[in-house]
Amino acid sequence: MSSATEPGVETRIAWLPLLTALAIVLTVTAYPRILADGSGGADHVAAGFLFWAMSAGFVRGVGFVPRQRPTRLLLSGPACLAGVLLAACRLL
Repeated sequence: MSSATEPGVETRIAWLPLLTALAIVLTVTAYPRILADGSGGADHVAAGFLFWAMSAGFVRGVGFVPRQRPTRLLLSGPACLAGVLLAACRLL
């Protein structure tokens, strides 16, 4: 049976993605209208980008690094930034 991490691999908390994920959670909880489009309806694409960023931020932030390359790329620190930027471009 294999362990959760490879031997010799140190996992560390990545504070920037973790704090970004927490900011997304708090902002969307306190002010859900931020995910509304110009007509007041929900912007599902922007929400998807923002929640992808939140997921990537939490996964990378707590120090977990997936083994498979595609998953590792989708749940990385740069993916968190990309999700936030794509959501911002969509909402502005």
